[in-house]
Amino acid sequence: MKKEKTVDFHIKWGWHAISRMYNAYAARYDMTMAIGYVLLNIDLDEGTPATKIGPLLGMEPRSLVRMLKSLEERGWIRREVDGNDKRFVRIFLTEEGRAKRETAREGVIQFNNMIRERIPLDKLVLFFEVMKDINRIVEEENAKIKANEAEELTLE
Repeated sequence: MKKEKTVDFHIKWGWHAISRMYNAYAARYDMTMAIGYVLLNIDLDEGTPATKIGPLLGMEPRSLVRMLKSLEERGWIRREVDGNDKRFVRIFLTEEGRAKRETAREGVIQFNNMIRERIPLDKLVLFFEVMKDINRIVEEENAKIKANEAEELTLE
């Protein structure tokens, strides 16, 4: 099978194109796409537990720790021990972090408006349905793999 006919090729190809575009946009504001996604996923009022950010974005803990350290050094975030549970650290945006978050938000809005202007709504609705189906299928397969791995561990 030619790679151009595989589903994963088209998803990865599209994502890389989007990623390049977002990174070019973000670079003008001393950011990266990954930084923008982190900033966009921090709750403006309540902050966000540091342990919740990585899974939201599919980031490895080590990468997230490095990024949060960098964002703190830049003065875009601050860390606070959770008032209810001292084991948790919440991440809050500083004023500068909020401004950078707004810049990232504008980039996302511009991209979505551009796509919605050029692709008919019925095609986008179908695209979203297909992507949901693909994600559901992948999650089901991942659950099967995890169940098989757990079963193999208990048999050892």
